[in-house]
Amino acid sequence: MTGGTGLIGSRLLARFPDKYEVTVLTRNLAEAEMSLGRRAKWISSLKGLNNLDAFDAVINLAGEPIADKRWSDTQKEKICQSRWQLTQQLVDLCQAGETPPKVFLSGSAVGYYGRQGDTQVSEYHQDCYDEFSHRLCARWEQIALQAQSEKTRVCLLRTGLVLSRKGGALIKMLPAFKFGLGGPMGNGQQYMSWIHISDMMAGICFLLEEPDCQGPYNFTSPNPVSNEEFSKTLARVLHRPCLFRVPAFVLKPLLGEMSDLLLHGQRVIPKRLEEAGFHFQYQHLDKALQNLLDE
Repeated sequence: MTGGTGLIGSRLLARFPDKYEVTVLTRNLAEAEMSLGRRAKWISSLKGLNNLDAFDAVINLAGEPIADKRWSDTQKEKICQSRWQLTQQLVDLCQAGETPPKVFLSGSAVGYYGRQGDTQVSEYHQDCYDEFSHRLCARWEQIALQAQSEKTRVCLLRTGLVLSRKGGALIKMLPAFKFGLGGPMGNGQQYMSWIHISDMMAGICFLLEEPDCQGPYNFTSPNPVSNEEFSKTLARVLHRPCLFRVPAFVLKPLLGEMSDLLLHGQRVIPKRLEEAGFHFQYQHLDKALQNLLDE
């Protein structure tokens, strides 16, 4: 696993049964062992590996956070290369062996589709909007798919907004909403495709175990909502008003190109996961937020 200390990876490690022997690549061994203990074997480099024949599965989740810093040219390159280079290294190791892993799960994001307005988007959607998030994810997926062979199936995890009480975007939103200062961004009509962290975990485990699953999968609830509806639902669950709005003209100079992530969106549905037989525990936003935020 790569990205084992992140929001998704750390939760996944805690969920895995004891029968799994997990090796995690991390840049900070001491911090990883301190925070996550002995749930895994920790390595700081792939240099000691000639191939991946000793592993049954690869879960590739690593990457520079996309929304933590303003998108300068340098930061955009860092975001890209942190995903592309490591994925290529893993693919090369897969191809170097005689008995490669049976499954290669590789991260991606709903940003693959680019801005889509209110068009409902499934994995079969072909008309992607050409912008940074699309180019980032398209290349990331293209590299991962090189690991596909008769011996290895590749699943691409096109992940939406992961809702968790332990980190991620929801935690960043909470202070403003708890003080009654939260509200929609821009016109509020942009869609937010979200997923409860528990469904994220269950979906990954589902793909690990289902031998017929391969290709792209949208990791989003079947019921995406507009930014305005998300804001009103979050405020209601917190028993706070939703009176304020952050205008686009404030966000654009403040965040630059990165404001596109907040002001535009995708109405994504998990068609292929449901077709494969996966059932979402949290299909509606109010239930998901109540589960995460009720004391």
